[in-house]
Amino acid sequence: MPVTQERSGTAPETPDGAPGRGARALARIRAGLPRTGLAALAGLLLALAFPPFDLWPLSLLGVGALALLTRGRTARQAAWTGFAFGLPFFLMLLSWLRVVGWDATIGLSVVEALFLAALGSGLAVTSRLPGWPLWGACLWITQEWARDRMPLGGFPWGRLAFANTATPYTPLAALGGAPLVTFAVALSGSLLAWAALRVAGRGTGRRPVAAAVAALGAVAAMLAGFLVPVPTAPADTVKVAVIQGNVPNPGMDFLGRPMMVLNNHAAATEKLAEDIRAGRAEKPDLVIWPENSSDLDPFSDPLAYARIDEAVRAIGVPTLVGTLVDGPDEQHVQNEGIVWDPRTGPGASYTKQHPVPFGEYVPFRDQLSKVITRLQRVARDFYPGDHNGVMQLGPARIGDVICFEVAYDEIVRDTVDKGARVLVVQTNNATYAKTGQPEQQLAMSRLRAVEHGRAVLIAATSGISAVIAPDGSVVRRTEELTAAELSATVPLRDGTTVADRVGAAPEWTLAVAGLLACAGGVLLARRRRPAAGATDTAPAGTPTGTPDAGE
Repeated sequence: MPVTQERSGTAPETPDGAPGRGARALARIRAGLPRTGLAALAGLLLALAFPPFDLWPLSLLGVGALALLTRGRTARQAAWTGFAFGLPFFLMLLSWLRVVGWDATIGLSVVEALFLAALGSGLAVTSRLPGWPLWGACLWITQEWARDRMPLGGFPWGRLAFANTATPYTPLAALGGAPLVTFAVALSGSLLAWAALRVAGRGTGRRPVAAAVAALGAVAAMLAGFLVPVPTAPADTVKVAVIQGNVPNPGMDFLGRPMMVLNNHAAATEKLAEDIRAGRAEKPDLVIWPENSSDLDPFSDPLAYARIDEAVRAIGVPTLVGTLVDGPDEQHVQNEGIVWDPRTGPGASYTKQHPVPFGEYVPFRDQLSKVITRLQRVARDFYPGDHNGVMQLGPARIGDVICFEVAYDEIVRDTVDKGARVLVVQTNNATYAKTGQPEQQLAMSRLRAVEHGRAVLIAATSGISAVIAPDGSVVRRTEELTAAELSATVPLRDGTTVADRVGAAPEWTLAVAGLLACAGGVLLARRRRPAAGATDTAPAGTPTGTPDAGE
């Protein structure tokens, strides 16, 4: 009887002695683990570029690392690398969602990371084209364009521009908005990756001159912002008071008992009125209350109406009040900012246009609520508004946006296009107090100030409220979870920036350029493929990828 000899620790073989398919797959996975680990590390470094950490140079490192890790790979390999980069990035960036639940954090992070998986594939395809750093920067815009709009209206958190709201890149927002800032950051990072390849001598030996030129290009893209004039000269000024009344409890149950949040804001306004009468404070021209500053609908609750009216009459100037009011039917409510006059009461109002899915309305409610019982806490869906937030508040024509809407380019731009002279961001960050989310939203507001050349007033229930100058500098701000009042004289501006005049054109141009570059990369790869029927004589295990172009 023949004796079968076992081979310990070796891969099973096929009859011709070659390793089996399963063993080859396992070997490929093991070989890719270091690259996957580096991609995950690069994603975490990119997250550190954003508030509350604000290590913005890491945004260049993150972009450059992803460019190098996907370069010369197949589209499928690079998709995994992009996902491995994106998932830890979003898990860290969106960790403030943990107050809702880690399942929400993970679910949203996975969805957002899929867009970076597509970006990884695109970077791999275009890495074989001449001038690939330029096409890679365009693809960052393509990815952000898609992610800002899909699914369910998109989620713009994590744009490279939002990590660079107080950096040399920031003034570029006055030329092309957030997309141009993202493009410049991505171009700098990609050029640094190109320089690193030349220093390493990939393919054709070291080329220090080419590396120096690439590095200078990266620096030039960064310093270009210093050449951009940011218009800040006021046509007029207005005295404002921003009220931060605070909330009883941070987290999901921030409201406490009915009327508590409203009483906090009314009492703070009345205290300011008392200080004015005593000569301790100067009377403002207008007052701003935050989103949800009234926790009851004043149109259906007489006590809430009377309390707001009492406080506004005490201060004696028009006040912007944030509250939820009944919608067009019993299943809906509306998130509104209401102009409240001390003599005539409530007048013009703005209804939030972009409710947050799963937070302010539940998509596919009948099906999902049976599976995720926590969604039943969103008792009624928010009904979206159908017009912008331009309203006359005393002597100022304001452009009101509510909470997360500040992240969406077109919503803020529309208020300026329709004549807003100062921007107001009413927000309720009480759910996410001390999580880093308020700092991230503050950074977005700073970029909007530069983009539109407008002062920005942030009114938050529990922090961070702030007064931001048209150049993006923070004039005054509050701390979180404290009752506070901010008084300031802010500029009113009628002029527009280049970004206002060109609108979304830079974003569309750069996004389409990225898609066309991908198409060019696919065509180039097909031309380089061996003719059909050609015999592959390379030994088993020999890499068959296309050599890096331009090395």
